[in-house]
This record gives sequence, structure tokens and C-alpha cells, in this order.
Amino acid sequence: MTDTPETVPTLRKWLIAARPWSWPASTMPVIFGTSMAVVFGGARLDPLRFLIALAAMMIMHSAANMLSDAFDFKRGLDKDVTPVSGAVVRGWLSPGAASRGAAAFFAVGIVLGLVLTLVTGPTLLIIGGVGVVIGVFYTGLKFRALGDLAVFLDFGILGALGAWVVQTRTFSWIPVVWTVPISMLVVAILHANNWRDSISDTELRIRTVASLLGDKGAEAYYAFLLFGATAFVLAFILVPRLIGGGLPALPWTFAIVLAALPRALALWGRARRRRAPRQPLDFVILDGATAQYNLMFGLLSTAAVWLQAILKLG
Repeated sequence: MTDTPETVPTLRKWLIAARPWSWPASTMPVIFGTSMAVVFGGARLDPLRFLIALAAMMIMHSAANMLSDAFDFKRGLDKDVTPVSGAVVRGWLSPGAASRGAAAFFAVGIVLGLVLTLVTGPTLLIIGGVGVVIGVFYTGLKFRALGDLAVFLDFGILGALGAWVVQTRTFSWIPVVWTVPISMLVVAILHANNWRDSISDTELRIRTVASLLGDKGAEAYYAFLLFGATAFVLAFILVPRLIGGGLPALPWTFAIVLAALPRALALWGRARRRRAPRQPLDFVILDGATAQYNLMFGLLSTAAVWLQAILKLG
């Protein structure tokens, strides 16, 4: 039996609209940034502030998802239902309802951010303000080939930096630099999506990095994002130790991310076999598979932080 707007429970409609399966991409930097704040920033973990920050990030991410779904549907970009589609393309919510829901979610997220600002200081207000602006205007940025930069900042750098500030009340370049690998993999998720849709995007005169690069260029870019994350981790471990200069070196425990390399190779194989996939949906759901890899990589990175706290390696 096909689900219709009348048969689908209201709660399920909005849950699908929020797309909770996308939350690991935005919450992982918060978890990682909080862990760094405690282990490297000398902060005493405040569980309540951490949970508020985590909730704010999930709510803001869902708001951006709803707004993007509504805009994409109006532009005729989202027509086919996939396993990770939102409620608008499924016909469960109108674009207007999704937009109003997004506005409500943004409002709640902003309130939570202001609550945290009151207890942490104005630095968080600046970080959060930039994040909100990017989230609200994300759809417009996405179609001007700036979506990759937007998610790199919002669901990577700013998420980790904000989490650091929430716990330490101070700014530091450590979460900015050390979150680059995770941020690259968040971009890889978006790029896999845009790569799949690049032909239709080009026909509709929508500019994404994938459509601008062309198929072969998009393949090379995906490889850079996928393997570059590991390469940057190794560089952050080795380069400061080789050249000195006061650069903070990533702890040796971060070599644990090499355990995820076989998964990266499997994803690369799926990408290269896009014209003759082993399974029909291998390339169609490459973005979802990349998201799973991002979660694995983020969890390993977070484990590396806490292993350093335990082992205290040089």
C-alpha cells in the first residue's frame, strides 16, 4: 500500500522532513569539538551545555534540510523519491508547510544558541551568527557552487569551534585546524549527491562544483575529499614534528583513522564503477554510504582524542 498524506501520521511526516539520518554529519563536529575542549583545552565538561549545543545543531540542520527540500521541489529539482528523500518530494508536506516548519526550527535553534551565548560570551554569538546565515541562505549558495564551502564551514569547522567555545569560553585555532579532515568528508557527502544529479543540474542551469567539474573532474574531486581527509591527518601528525615552528602537532593516536581506509577504498570502487555498478543503487546512494564513512572517521577521530588523554603520547 502506498503512503499518502492522509495515511501518514503527522509525527512521521515531520520526522522524515527533518531527515534525522543526516544528523551525524552535523553532530559529529560538536562531539569532536567538545572532546578536544576537555582533553586539549583544559575544560571541565559541562554536560548540560554540551546537550544544548548538540540539540541546537540538530535542530538547525533539520531547518536547513526542510528549507532546501522546499526550494528544490519548487525549482523542479526533486522529482524522484529515493531512500533518503524528505517529506516534500514524497508529497506528504507542501513546500509552504516545510518552509514554515523550517522557520520554526530556525527560531528554536537561535533561542538555544542565545541561551548558550549568555553563559559563554560574545565569541559564540559571532560563530553562531555566521552559522545561521549560512544555514538560511544555504540553498542559494548551493546553486552558485558555494554549497561545498557552506557545509565545510557549518557542519565542520564552525560546529567544532562552537563546541570548543561552549566548553572553554575561549577561541582557539586547534579545533579550526584539526577539524579540517572531518569537514572534508562532510563536503564529500554533498559532492556525492551533486555528482549524481550533475546532469539534471546542468540542464536546469544549476551550478554546483560537481556540474562545473564534469564527470571526470567530479571523480577526481571525490577522491581528493575521500583520501585527502586521511592525508591531512597524517600531515597534521608529521609536519609540525618535522619543521617545528610552534605548530600544534596532532597526537600520534590519530593514526587510528587508518583503520577506516578499507572503507574509503570500497567507496572509491563504487564511485569508479558508477556506469556498471555491482548493485543498482550503489552510485545513487553513494552520498548515504559516504555519510556512514564520515561517521566512522569522526568516531575514530574522537576516540583518538580520548586515547591521547589516557596514553599521553608525545
